[in-house]
Amino acid sequence: MAEEIGLHNLKPAPGSRRRPKRVGRGEGSGVGKTSGRGQKGAGARSGDKSRPGAEGGQMPIHMRLRKLRGPHMKKSMPFENFRTHTQPVNLRDLEARFGEGDTVTPQSLSARGLATRKGIPVKILGQGELSKKLSVTAHAFSKSAREKIEAAGGSCTPVEGDGD
Repeated sequence: MAEEIGLHNLKPAPGSRRRPKRVGRGEGSGVGKTSGRGQKGAGARSGDKSRPGAEGGQMPIHMRLRKLRGPHMKKSMPFENFRTHTQPVNLRDLEARFGEGDTVTPQSLSARGLATRKGIPVKILGQGELSKKLSVTAHAFSKSAREKIEAAGGSCTPVEGDGD
C-alpha cells in the first residue's frame, strides 16, 4: 500500500537541489584562497559595490546605444498620434442592460455603467449574441456587431462630428 502524500513527507525530486558552494575552505575545493574573487582590485575587497552594467571606464552599453523611442524627444517617432483610442462595448453587455426597442447612445451607455470614460469614442464590438431590436448610436461598429444588430432587426447609426 502506497503511503499517503502530505506535508510531513514531501521531498524535492532527486537531483533538483544542489548543495551550496562553500568558498574559502581549502585549495582542494576549487574555491579556496581568493574564494572566487580573483587577485586584488575593488572586486576583491569587502564592501565592493560595482553596479550592474559597469564596464570599468569604457562607455557603458546603455549610453552607447541610440535613444530614439519615446514621446519626449523630437527625433522620436510620434507613436501615440497613430493609435486610435476607443472604449469597447460588446453586444452581450447591450443584451444584459437594455430592453426591447431601446435607443442606445454613448450617454445611455455611461448611465448604465458601460463606456464611462468621457471624451473617448465608443466602439460596439460583436462578442455575444443579441436577441432584442435596438437602435444603436456609437462612434464605430465592428463588422460582426453591425451584422448581428441588423439581423436582430435593429439599426446602427454612427455619431456625427466628434468621433474619430
